[in-house]
Amino acid sequence: MIRLVLLAFLAALGGCASTGEERDPRDPLEGFNRGVYRFNEGFDDWIAKPVARTYRKALHQEIRSRVGNFFANVQDIFIGVNNFLQGKLEDGVNDWARFAFNSTFGLLGLHDVASDMGLEKHNEDFGQTFGRWGVPPGPYLILPFLGSSTVRDGAGTALDYYFAPLTEVRPIELRNTLFGLYLVNTRADLLDASQLLEEAALDKYTFQRDAFLQRRRSLIYDGNPPREKLE
Repeated sequence: MIRLVLLAFLAALGGCASTGEERDPRDPLEGFNRGVYRFNEGFDDWIAKPVARTYRKALHQEIRSRVGNFFANVQDIFIGVNNFLQGKLEDGVNDWARFAFNSTFGLLGLHDVASDMGLEKHNEDFGQTFGRWGVPPGPYLILPFLGSSTVRDGAGTALDYYFAPLTEVRPIELRNTLFGLYLVNTRADLLDASQLLEEAALDKYTFQRDAFLQRRRSLIYDGNPPREKLE
């Protein structure tokens, strides 16, 4: 893992030279980010996508959906925590009720019975909580392996992983297997979306950056962001 991170850093250094083009003010680290982006693309092309394609061919959609449901159910715990931290108490209770019903009647979350009961699935994390309380996003940032982020969301991601319930699973081999399964299942679900990105975007980096920043802003304001001031 350390070697891979060093490779990402070296790749980033190769992308730091200025191209002379006008830079997006949200992305002052564009040269560095493009280097890490190229590293991530190489890792994805050579390792992540082939593994995800094999995984998707080996397992039926129904099984992959159950795997996704299991991990989504575990995530509801801290989705609820973040809703409480943002002052959205009703949503937090909803999230924990989802976890309770899916963990019992849904057989450890394999079946999403909570959605059938009308309990809405939310999307909250520590990055959104920081944004909700006024922490500015900071520069756009591409993280090795993880992809698009910002300085604020990068700090939130570190907390997300630190407090993730799976980190408490023992033995360590089982914990690592579950993390690996989660990553492969998630990548398999995104294969079609990544194919559309490759076919639609002339500059995938710019397209992905703009889409990410717009989506994160929408999530922080629950789909109703205020009008941005023009500089």
